Amino acid sequence: MLTLSDLAKYPFLPEAAEEVKRLDFSIESLLQPDYAPILHRAEERIVEALTKSPPEVSYDPRRHNENVEVLSFPAAIILVSAVASDYVKKRFALAEARRAYNLLKVEDEEKIVEIAKRFGWRIRLAGISLGLEKFDFALHFVDYLRNASSFHEKGWKLVNRLVIRGEVYLSKQDVARLLQEEIRRYIESKIDPKMRSILPEEIVERANSIRKGYAENIREEPFNIESLFSSGVESDFLPPCMKELYGALLAGRHLPHIGRFTITAFLLNIGMDPNLIIDLFRKSADFNERMTRYQIEHIAGQRGSGTKYVPPKCDTLQTHGLCPGMDDLCKRVRHPLTYYLRKKKRRAG
Repeated sequence: MLTLSDLAKYPFLPEAAEEVKRLDFSIESLLQPDYAPILHRAEERIVEALTKSPPEVSYDPRRHNENVEVLSFPAAIILVSAVASDYVKKRFALAEARRAYNLLKVEDEEKIVEIAKRFGWRIRLAGISLGLEKFDFALHFVDYLRNASSFHEKGWKLVNRLVIRGEVYLSKQDVARLLQEEIRRYIESKIDPKMRSILPEEIVERANSIRKGYAENIREEPFNIESLFSSGVESDFLPPCMKELYGALLAGRHLPHIGRFTITAFLLNIGMDPNLIIDLFRKSADFNERMTRYQIEHIAGQRGSGTKYVPPKCDTLQTHGLCPGMDDLCKRVRHPLTYYLRKKKRRAG
């Protein structure tokens, strides 16, 4: 059974919504003086999402009582909706989901099952070990694939998992990570920018204050196609895989580590300035300029051993699920850089 303490930790659960109704919370309530601590905590959740790197909302039961934690979550959803920024929506959802992940990693196994079932998961306790590996849970493969499909790391592929009679056997940390993805999507779905037009003026003003006060943390301007041309890079010469990765970055979508490495190494090797590549990553919800600059300079050979890295070959990209489909030229080359250089030579020729 979930307690009020559980709902304070996981305020996205349906029981938390029932508690919000029981406490007679409404949008208009936020305008009342008694609700000032709740509104303050809601704003704090958003600010933490925007300023922490990686983004994560704090959880400290010594600072905030349980009712404030429960009520400030829907209040934050309202404020994020009023901010009407796709970047803030993604950043907030990721920050809340990361908080849940870190709490779930140390949560009681039976409680994890209870929480997972709130999302319709077919999951049970397994408690088996094979060699040095312990499997705490067994999860139906459909529920596994629904959440793991966005993870491109090789270890998440179903063929690399222990599957018995349609169940995937997983560690507590793996289940927590899968739940993080489920929670992130769920929270994003609850944020509706169209709500802004029907919210009280005072709420919209609070949202505008957040947007203005943290403008430098809110990255709305995409790295557009004109920037690509001005960098000396010909977008028409990009192979399908690089167009796909480039488009994902423009849209602020999550890319796995191998995807980030691949697009960075590719752009560096065709002559793009590292500063322009840093700008390209700014739309990512978990963007950290210092870390991004370090990684790009390392790939460029400006740090560490001095080795300038090249992107993986086509067969490696296919293995990691980064090949969206081959065109005619793809079938005649084995490396994305070869594709680009052949197209460039053909144009010059």
